[in-house]
Amino acid sequence: MEFSTWLAFFAASWAISISPGAGAVAAMSAGLNHGFRRGYFTTFGLILGIWTQVLVVGAGLGALVAASSTAFGVVKWLGVAYLVWLGIAQWRAPARPMAAVSDSGMIVTRRSMIARAWMINAVNPKGTVFLLAVVPQFMNLAQPLLPQYLLIAATLAFTDMVVMAGYTVLASRLLGALKSPAHIRALNRTFGSLFVLAGTLLALFKRAE
Repeated sequence: MEFSTWLAFFAASWAISISPGAGAVAAMSAGLNHGFRRGYFTTFGLILGIWTQVLVVGAGLGALVAASSTAFGVVKWLGVAYLVWLGIAQWRAPARPMAAVSDSGMIVTRRSMIARAWMINAVNPKGTVFLLAVVPQFMNLAQPLLPQYLLIAATLAFTDMVVMAGYTVLASRLLGALKSPAHIRALNRTFGSLFVLAGTLLALFKRAE
């Protein structure tokens, strides 16, 4: 990949990361509930999800998902169900800031936060179709593909680390300004609604024919 081509992809990756979506909602939700230091582990899960998508596209499975109505539908509705479930869980979350436990009293470990965030980006056919549409525009098929895919994955990871840190900090700072359980409950329900909205938008997403 030429340096000028990489610069163009680098600029595009910022737009990809900054654009509001389920990942941004997850990062802000983690900052709201766990503060920055603990909540930032969600970003690692989101990045692992992106790398999974890049791996899927690189292996050619992304083309299968994009081409097969059945495969696309299965992955799509799994993603929709997962986002709606996250939304309901956030809506019902207790009005306790920086909580380390879930509604059921189970400890919310860093590993579980990473796994939940990974699912958000990994089970998202919209991301697969997007990568299939965008990534080839920056690939040089005359050169080895593996180093190019690794560079693309590293670039997306870097921009996501920076952008999601901003989203997480924003939510955690907002948390410090909340003085009453009613405020925290309202914010929990706002983020819960945003998760459901993201799931609804994914449900309405159709692959290009």
